[in-house]
Amino acid sequence: MASPMRSPLGKVDILPKETGSLAAGLPPAPAGTLFVMGANGGMCVAPDAGFTLVFGRCEPDVHVCVGANDPHVSRLHGTISREHSRWVLHNAGRLAIRFPGQRLVLGGHRAELPVAYTPLFIVAPEQEHLLEVRIAAGAGAGARDRHEAPTHNPDGWRLGEDERLVLVCLGQRYLRQDPWPQPLTWAQVADELSRLRPGQKWNAKRAARIVTEVRRRLSRKVDGLLEEDIPPPIGNTLNHNLVTELLLTATLSAEDLRLLEEPASTG
Repeated sequence: MASPMRSPLGKVDILPKETGSLAAGLPPAPAGTLFVMGANGGMCVAPDAGFTLVFGRCEPDVHVCVGANDPHVSRLHGTISREHSRWVLHNAGRLAIRFPGQRLVLGGHRAELPVAYTPLFIVAPEQEHLLEVRIAAGAGAGARDRHEAPTHNPDGWRLGEDERLVLVCLGQRYLRQDPWPQPLTWAQVADELSRLRPGQKWNAKRAARIVTEVRRRLSRKVDGLLEEDIPPPIGNTLNHNLVTELLLTATLSAEDLRLLEEPASTG
């Protein structure tokens, strides 16, 4: 059976759960085609379909379900509609919707969506619920995205092999979608990596040094990653901000957890 991501697209089509993350790429689609994914699947809408997509908690009454088991999320939390050649998000719920970079769209407000991959988060008291949105740049972009996905994400940051391993370990509670996640301590990271890769001499100082270098590199374009950016007490804030940035830009995804399941290297 052909992958659902490769199926021919109509004006309005359902995307099954097996489609996977929109960060990995799109099928060939006309410029301006809207793709939206929730935890249980999603939908794609052509720019000339004249269709308003509705998302929210009540799965029978919406096109894309998000926060199905969280009563804080509105039954009909928002819509995405085509206005003057742009896709526009309308927040009809009480909870704010967060864009990458901490921008909030409050209830009753609206915001234009960029022609790009945009992870949106409904900010609930106990958990943030992800709604993936991606707008196709052009008919040929989808195939190119699929070929480049393993090594290049237009919205992400480049990480070395050791950097990715340490950061996945550090931020694994976020990737597992634990409620109120926090980064692991350096001792916890060192202990887990030492058991996973016993021949690579992992310790807390090495892990901290690698993560500090990533924070410094990204701080040229991202705020909140250096001590001088944050008022004391700092606590886990720097690493929390770093992990959040990597998640919002799809640099890290749940698929990276496989790095913590690999057998130990034999050298």
